[in-house]
Amino acid sequence: MIMPELGPPPGPADEEGDLRAAVAELSAEVTALHAERARRHLLDLAAGVLVAQLSVTPFDAADHLIRLAESTGLSAEDFAADIVNAAAGLVVAEAAGEHEVAHARRSRRTTAAAESGDTVGEVAAALLEGGLRPLGAQALWLWRRTATDCLELAGHAGASAPEASHWQWIPPESGGPLHRALAGAEPGWLPAGPPSAERLPGPAPDAGRAIVPLWHRGTVTGLALAVWPGPADLDEPVRRALVGLTETAARMLDEAGSDPAEPPVLGALLDLLAHPAMMLRTDPETSALYVEHLNPAAMKAAGGIHAPTGRPLAQVFPHVDGDLVRLVVRVRSTAAPQRAGRIPGSYRHGGPDPMLDVRVLPAGRGHTVVLWHATSDAGLSVARALGRLEYVASFEDDLITGDSRWSDQAYTIFGIPRDTDPIPLRKLGPRLHAADTGRLDELLTTVTGRLEGTHTLVRAIRDDGGLRHVRIAAEPLLTDGVLTGVTGIYQDVSARHHTEVALSATFDQLTAVQAQSALRHQLALQLQQAIVPEVPRLEESPGLQVAARYRPAAEEYRVGGDWYDVLPLPSGRVLVAVGDIAGHGIDASTGMVALRNALRGLAFTGHSPGRLMTWLNEVTLHTHGRPTATAVCALYDPADRSLCWASAGHLPLLLLREGKAELLEPPRNILLGAVPSACYQETVTQLMPGDTLLLYTDGFIERRHTGLDESLAILRRAAERLGPGGMDEHADRLMGAVIGDTDDDTSLVVVRVS
Repeated sequence: MIMPELGPPPGPADEEGDLRAAVAELSAEVTALHAERARRHLLDLAAGVLVAQLSVTPFDAADHLIRLAESTGLSAEDFAADIVNAAAGLVVAEAAGEHEVAHARRSRRTTAAAESGDTVGEVAAALLEGGLRPLGAQALWLWRRTATDCLELAGHAGASAPEASHWQWIPPESGGPLHRALAGAEPGWLPAGPPSAERLPGPAPDAGRAIVPLWHRGTVTGLALAVWPGPADLDEPVRRALVGLTETAARMLDEAGSDPAEPPVLGALLDLLAHPAMMLRTDPETSALYVEHLNPAAMKAAGGIHAPTGRPLAQVFPHVDGDLVRLVVRVRSTAAPQRAGRIPGSYRHGGPDPMLDVRVLPAGRGHTVVLWHATSDAGLSVARALGRLEYVASFEDDLITGDSRWSDQAYTIFGIPRDTDPIPLRKLGPRLHAADTGRLDELLTTVTGRLEGTHTLVRAIRDDGGLRHVRIAAEPLLTDGVLTGVTGIYQDVSARHHTEVALSATFDQLTAVQAQSALRHQLALQLQQAIVPEVPRLEESPGLQVAARYRPAAEEYRVGGDWYDVLPLPSGRVLVAVGDIAGHGIDASTGMVALRNALRGLAFTGHSPGRLMTWLNEVTLHTHGRPTATAVCALYDPADRSLCWASAGHLPLLLLREGKAELLEPPRNILLGAVPSACYQETVTQLMPGDTLLLYTDGFIERRHTGLDESLAILRRAAERLGPGGMDEHADRLMGAVIGDTDDDTSLVVVRVS
C-alpha cells in the first residue's frame, strides 16, 4: 500500500496567523452585526413614525418605507433618517446644500447606532466614528457624576487603556476644567487646550478639547470630553453638533448606570405622572431607605438636587424622612398601601414645601413607590398665581407646629414689613376694627369647630393708620379626619367697597330722580286728563252733535300737548277748537293748559276767529318756555249754519257730505308763538244739515314712511266708509281705522250739523 505523502506539521507562526485571521473575521462579523442592528433600529424608528402618520400596520409601514426609498433613489437608511429628522422637528430646508442634508442624515444614523449599543463604551465608539470623526475629533470620553460629585469614567473611544485607567476617577478636590464645567453646568470650549497648569486627556497640551455637560431629567448627570489631535476651530456649527450628539450620550449613560434591580417599566410609568412620585429601596441589612428613582415632578420638589439616584432618602428629602419612614415600614409589614393626608416639612417662609395626600405602595423586591402632591405643584402654584394679583394673597396656618405661611401680597394688604413673621389667622384680631373681631371669631368657629369653609368681610387697621376692607376666605386642612391646619386667601376689596358705596349713593340719587320724574309724570297726566279727559263729557251745543276722542302718546312719552274744546258762547255761537303744542312732558302740558284756557277766555269777547288767533299768538309768546303750537279756531253760528274759522299752521279740516269726503284747505297762517304781531286770516264755510266735520291733530294721521298727502287720502277713504251711525260709533271707528305711528298723542273731534 502506498501511503499519501504528508506535509510538515504546522509551526507556531502558522498557528498565530490563523488565530489573527480568526479574530479579524470575528471582529468584522461583530462590527457588521453592530452596523446591522443600528440600521435595523433606524428603520424601526422611521416605520414607527409612518405607523403614527399613516395609521397603517407596522409591516405595511416597513414595506412602504422601502418602496418610498426606492422611488426617491435614496438608501433605506438615508430615507429613514430624513423621516425621523422631520418627525423630531429637524427638517433641513429645501435650499440647503447637499453638505447640510448629508450632515443631518449622518447625525441621525450616528444617534441610531449609539442607541443600539449595549455598553457606554459602544455608545462612545458609535458617537465618535459616526459623528465626531467627521468633525476632526480623535477621542471621546464619557464620565458619570456620582452622588459625591466624583467623576467616574463610564466609557471612552479613541483612547488607550493605560490612559483610560489614569482618568478612571476624578475627585472634586482636583478642580480643573472638568469640575468647573460640572459646577457651572455650561460647556467649556478649549480650541488650543487648557492652561498649562491644568491637565486633560489628549495627545498634546495644545490639542483642542470640548467639555459638554450631560443633562438628563433636569440635572447634570455627567460630562463628555471630545479631543482633537491638535488645535481645533470649534466654531458654532461644531458646537451645535457636539451638543446634539451628547444628548444621546446623556440618556444612554443614565440607563447604563441604573440599578438592574430597579423595575425599569415602573420607573418609566412614574415619569408619565404629572404629580411627584419616587421609588425607594430598603437596605435589607440596615433598613435604611435609598432613592432609586425620581420622576421630573419629584426632581423639582427635591430642589433640583444632582444625582439623587442611590442617595439616602434623608439627603434628598431631609424634612420628611422620619414621617415617611414610618409609612414605608407600615407598608412592608402589612404589604398594603398606606396613606397620610400630610407629612410636614419646613414651614418657614421660603422653605421646603410639605407633602400633601401622601400614598405609599408596595412594589416588590424591597421597593416601595411614594406618590404625593407638593404645595409647590398645587397649593403653592395657586398661591403664587394669586400673588400675581394685586389685591389677593394666600395664607396657611399649621395648627400642629404653630407656624404660618403668607404669600407676598399679604404683607402689603396688612401693611406689615416682609421680614416680619406671618400672623396666624387666630391672632389677627388686634389688627382688625373692634367691631369686626366678632366676625373673625365666627369664622374661626366655623372652620375649626364645624370643619367647614366660610368667608367674611372685616376692616383691617394698618400700622400706617390706613384702613383696608379685607375679605377672608378660609378652609380647614384635615389629615385622616383630624384638623391640622387652616388655609385660605385674603382679598383687599377696599376699592370695590368704595365703589359699592359710590354706586349705592348714585343709585339713591337715581331713585330719587326717578321718583320725582314719576311724580311729575303723574301730575302732568292728571292735569292733561283734567283738561282733555279721555272720555269727554261735552256740554250740549245748539244745532251740533259732538264726539271727541283722545289717544295718549307712546308709553315713554305718555303726556303730550294736544287739546280740544267745544264751548257754547253767550252769543249763541259755539267755539270748536283743536290745538297741538310741540313737544311732550310737563312743559307741553302746562303750555297746553295755558293756551286752552286763554282761548276760552278770549272767545267770550265775541271777536272773530282771526282776531282770537292773533291774541292767542301773543299769549303763546309770553308763556313760560316760549312754546310753539298749531291750532284751529272755529265759531259755528246755528242761525245760518255757517262756520267761520282760522288756522295757525294746522292740518286741514275734513268735511263729509252725503258720503263724500273733502279736505277744506285753511288760510295760510303761521303757527302760534313763531313771530310777534302776526295777523291771522279767516274763512267761512257754509254747512248743511247732516254734514260732518273732522278736526284732528297730526298724531292721528302721520306715519314715518308715508307722505302727508297719502296720509290724508287714507283719512278720506276711512271717513267715506263710515256709513250711517251715531257720533260715538263714528269716532271709535275712525280711531281704529286711522292710526299714526309717530308715537305722538292724538286728538279727534267729530261734529255733525243737526
